[in-house]
Amino acid sequence: MEATYKKYILNFNRPSGTSRGVMTEKETWFLLLEENGKIGIGECGLLRGLSIDDRLDYEEKLQWVCENIHLGKDKLWDALLEFPSIQFGVEMAFLSLQSKTPFELFPSNFTEGKSNMLINGLVWMGEESFMKQQIEEKLAQGFSCIKMKIGAIDFEKELGLLRFIRQNFGAKTIEIRVDANGAFSSNEALYKLNQLSEFELHSIEQPIQKNNTDMMSELCKTTPIPIALDEELIGVFGIQQKEMLLSKIQPQYIILKPSLVGGFKGTLEWIKLAEKHNIGWWITSALESNIGLNAITQFTYTLNNKMPQGLGTGGLYTNNFDCPLAIVKGNIGYNLNKNWDISNLGLQL
Repeated sequence: MEATYKKYILNFNRPSGTSRGVMTEKETWFLLLEENGKIGIGECGLLRGLSIDDRLDYEEKLQWVCENIHLGKDKLWDALLEFPSIQFGVEMAFLSLQSKTPFELFPSNFTEGKSNMLINGLVWMGEESFMKQQIEEKLAQGFSCIKMKIGAIDFEKELGLLRFIRQNFGAKTIEIRVDANGAFSSNEALYKLNQLSEFELHSIEQPIQKNNTDMMSELCKTTPIPIALDEELIGVFGIQQKEMLLSKIQPQYIILKPSLVGGFKGTLEWIKLAEKHNIGWWITSALESNIGLNAITQFTYTLNNKMPQGLGTGGLYTNNFDCPLAIVKGNIGYNLNKNWDISNLGLQL
């Protein structure tokens, strides 16, 4: 078996805003396996400034993986505990190599085009008019769940945008999730949660910065809106540490990004613990290309979670890879009339 890696820069259609700043491009890495004429491809979805493995020795570790690919998927996964995005790429590449085609990692009714999944429509941060335009587009596209990033513009304007949705659509028609990306300060968080509760929100992601576990635990006890942990899960290694975190904070939900929490195996560890503690969960992509998004989507379908998932980021880039994934009326599905094209990577199928 031969293993190589390749860096790839994804370019955003337009600058995309979060409370951590505006992004115009996103770096990703592909692990490529070749054996007996077959190829396997895995995406190591690194998010600079957020991934725990955003380290100077990242490329060096990819080279180490290629040199030690003979160890196999499980031993490599164990050796890569501090590199969750590479764990994910390794799992994906081995599954891809062993599959009938490089992109059908989890065969199901989904990959056969017979079934699809509910997803949320993501509204990016920006000027009030831009955010309102996105909301109107998502509603017109038939989404029944809207996820809005908040914390970057004036809070009163954000409340106004939520009011705009609720004046037109009740909570039974449109589910609203908000994501603060840790933007609230500890002393204002509960006050802001109380203001947000007027709009019958499904949940709020990460209202305060991670690693404030005492304050987050208190917020989860007193909040009028269910709280979902997101960034809080990044960099928590080992079953015992994961259980300690969930036991202490006792959130209403956790949100799982395979690229950030150790791939499929890491995600399943969190799910098992969440269900043990009666904590809800859903899965979200983390700005991967369509190659990573495809793997996450197929995996998520097999878990049979009926909540809207966060899997709709494939159209963000000008130089993404053509693939069968398609979003129709707030659902993601597989269009068998569309083919994969990864010629941008210098690879033909």
